[in-house]
Amino acid sequence: MLFGGAWSFSACYPKLIGRTDTTGKVPMNARAPKGTADMLPDVARVWEHMQRTAQTLFARYGYEPIYTPVFEHTEVFTRGIGEATDIVSKEMYTFEDKGGRSLTLRPEGTASIVRSALEHNLTSNGQFAKVYYAGPMFRYERPQKGRMRQFWQIGLEAIGMAEPSVDAEVIMVLMRYFEELGIPRANMRLLINSMGDQACRPAYRDKVAAFIREHGEELCEECNRRAETNPLRAFDCKNPACAAVMAEAPLLRDELCDACAAHYAAVKELLDDLGLAYEEDPSLVRGLDYYTRTVFEVQVDAGLGSQNAIGGGGRYDRLMEEYGGPATPGLGFALGFERTFLAMQAAGVGVLGHALAEVYVARVDDSVGAVAFAVAQELRDAGIAVELDHQGRSLKSQFKQADRLGARAVVVVGPDELAAGAVTLRNMVTKDETHVPLGEIAGRIRTLLG
Repeated sequence: MLFGGAWSFSACYPKLIGRTDTTGKVPMNARAPKGTADMLPDVARVWEHMQRTAQTLFARYGYEPIYTPVFEHTEVFTRGIGEATDIVSKEMYTFEDKGGRSLTLRPEGTASIVRSALEHNLTSNGQFAKVYYAGPMFRYERPQKGRMRQFWQIGLEAIGMAEPSVDAEVIMVLMRYFEELGIPRANMRLLINSMGDQACRPAYRDKVAAFIREHGEELCEECNRRAETNPLRAFDCKNPACAAVMAEAPLLRDELCDACAAHYAAVKELLDDLGLAYEEDPSLVRGLDYYTRTVFEVQVDAGLGSQNAIGGGGRYDRLMEEYGGPATPGLGFALGFERTFLAMQAAGVGVLGHALAEVYVARVDDSVGAVAFAVAQELRDAGIAVELDHQGRSLKSQFKQADRLGARAVVVVGPDELAAGAVTLRNMVTKDETHVPLGEIAGRIRTLLG
């Protein structure tokens, strides 16, 4: 089954793009909550394909799997992400458990991974950790195309390494991943920037805050508020008038300290050596307070409208210190399943779904039901995907079901065949039929399936 054929993202996630709810008159308490969607089998197979692709590719670069809890102590996110960010101030799902502890459904993956690395000493004694994860994240925001309140991410983290070569490696892995999924490099734009560090960014933040105050009448209320909380986020405002004003603001690349400038130059040189095209975007600040030095983002030219980023990340060399740990460099990326899915569709990428059954075992009547069941189990034990009737359908209906499931062969079990110690094997491609002794079914089917 291919993208753009019998199904699509819009068919499986209708509530995200303004389509009429396909559940009809289903009671409200029997529907998925606003901003969430059931991942039906056709979409779930793409999600699993994306995970398998990540596992295979990331392993080539030395990354291992890690899974953390879906909820954490709220402080993990308020301290790590930053209280002035929109995520912490507006979007987190926070609740109090029966013990009075404040817990939060994870809005992103990095903070949890770094907490885990500190708790389990993954980077102690000069060690490093290269890990990847996949799973649901949660943010309370307005649902729209490619953006959900429960959304799915794949991420990768490299902790304990400070060299620019790690930055280049992580960026290359992200680009390679999208290419492995079938999104052409020509459809993507790689944006990079440096956000400096504690030696140079505080003074720059003050300059941007002063600029915002000077132009307060030209900027929206939110940008004016950010002057006091998180001035760099004003660069990310989607208001065209604000974007035009902020285009004249001081640029961090002109304020980098020598160490940050040298690190950034080395990353660019490595990307150049790899032949990986990029665009320097001095307004790229990403959305989280923990970023330092290198930040990057991958955008696509079709399928998502103005919200066209499908993945990104950067360095967070001070994040572990925020949790009381030692100074430990780190960087990583995250990519969204829903947006990547849309980008794949826009690029015309096909993901071939496997047949739900390679073989269908049909029974002529109920008298041979037990034998049909035994034949199906024998074939399954032989490693063949098999389905059979459990609803008392007619033989004609069973053949139709075999067609719908994509079966390449049907084994017909009937009284006459069994009396001769055989079954009928029908090739669903050529329509040829042969009688096969009961003891030779698995071998004959393996030959037929190639």
